[in-house]
Amino acid sequence: MSRTDRVWTPVELIRWTDGYLTERGFLEGRLNAERLLASVLGLRRLDLYLQFERPLTGEELAEYKVRLRRRMGNEPLQYIEGSASFRKLELTVDRRVLIPRPETELLVGEVLTWAARRQPDTLDALDIGTGSGAIALSLFVEGHFRQIVATDASKDALDLAKENACRVGAEGRVDFRPGALYLPVGRESFDVIVSNPPYVEETARSGMDAEVVEWEPSMALFAGPDGLDVIRPLVAHAPDHLRQGGLLAIEIGASQGLAVAGLVRETGAFGAPRVQKDYAGRDRLVFAERLPAV
Repeated sequence: MSRTDRVWTPVELIRWTDGYLTERGFLEGRLNAERLLASVLGLRRLDLYLQFERPLTGEELAEYKVRLRRRMGNEPLQYIEGSASFRKLELTVDRRVLIPRPETELLVGEVLTWAARRQPDTLDALDIGTGSGAIALSLFVEGHFRQIVATDASKDALDLAKENACRVGAEGRVDFRPGALYLPVGRESFDVIVSNPPYVEETARSGMDAEVVEWEPSMALFAGPDGLDVIRPLVAHAPDHLRQGGLLAIEIGASQGLAVAGLVRETGAFGAPRVQKDYAGRDRLVFAERLPAV
């Protein structure tokens, strides 16, 4: 791509970029190229095939080069594109927040299924560590809860979550509050407490992909030597904020199922915890219902 006088078509640029990225160790070079180009042209990736032979303008090629350089620096595609899909939502994302994962879609799906067996419009939900707002806004769009409170210790993350609330028509309908864990809710109680907290062991940092550890916010990823520094108080104080019969729903690390289930049992306030696996067959979610007070 060093020649500035060459006329490029999408098919040629994708083919060249595929080889360029593959030679430098990137997986799925063609997919990366298609997504980068689709975002520059404002097209869906599949629609590129309808314009494979049309010449790119100088401005389009210049923008493509900028985005390719960003990708070569291991910046995630979602940050380069400025958005990420999550269930029925298209969310703005940048370095202030984690990129929403499919595993968290499973978490939301289970909460929605649980709520649908009751009367959602009578239920109040608390999303702890909302990040981009993916969980809270999905509950708003799909769940018809009476009240949704979303908290985060990062003001920057909350600012972005509020932007996403405007984007999906939930402005003023989800209550975003700053602060860690239960501090923002005082003595309030809820029917659902849901969280995708930091749960990665600090010792795992050196073995993680560069595009995760170098770009996504550390405070949303890492939680001490065993990854449970946030989950411990999250579970321990949940009974103080969860109504009888209410649901505690937490995303966890793949090796934490037994430990988190044990933390739930230690409270003496929940029925038997349920550990659910993700798409890859690894422990990923923990659910428990609040027992009636004795």
